[in-house]
Amino acid sequence: MLIDSYIDNQVGIADHFLSDELAARMKDHLLSLYAENRLSAAGTGNHALVSIDQSVRSDMIYWLDRAHNNTAENDFFDLMDRFVLHLNATCFTGITGYEFHYTVYEQGSFYTQHLDQFRNNKSRAFSMIIYLNDHWQEGDGGELCIHQNGQKQHIAPQNGKSVFFKSSELVHEVLMTHKRRLSITGWLKTNVLY
Repeated sequence: MLIDSYIDNQVGIADHFLSDELAARMKDHLLSLYAENRLSAAGTGNHALVSIDQSVRSDMIYWLDRAHNNTAENDFFDLMDRFVLHLNATCFTGITGYEFHYTVYEQGSFYTQHLDQFRNNKSRAFSMIIYLNDHWQEGDGGELCIHQNGQKQHIAPQNGKSVFFKSSELVHEVLMTHKRRLSITGWLKTNVLY
């Protein structure tokens, strides 16, 4: 479903990419980290070029890593390993790795228009967002707004929904949220750097 809809219109959207059980565990883990003040202000750019500017981006993040030895994170990585194998076998994408972080947008937070690729590193091939928000309703804000062919596509961050698109091609933004918005955000990567 995720890949089929991506092939059809350059934006893959699927419900329940994560099982309900794994989504609940990931959300509990994220909320625990949040309560412990373990998230950091997100920036733009990479390495020495990172810039933190709340007028551009006002979310908070926590990078996932197998070294944390957290069962929810590791089960998520196992799922992503299977997904990458499938993607490489069926679509010949050449994905060699990935990186993911938890993302929290507090009420009033947003992320202005951008591409998910660094100027000095082209290794991010595909962007992926998985939402962890129960009972999200119209009027709560926080939609992902994708700009494509002069049109805007608004995607509500409803629990279990996953979005998948090419990192270098689609300008997008996160509209201001009116309540706390939770997700897992990441990139499937290739060995191409420049």
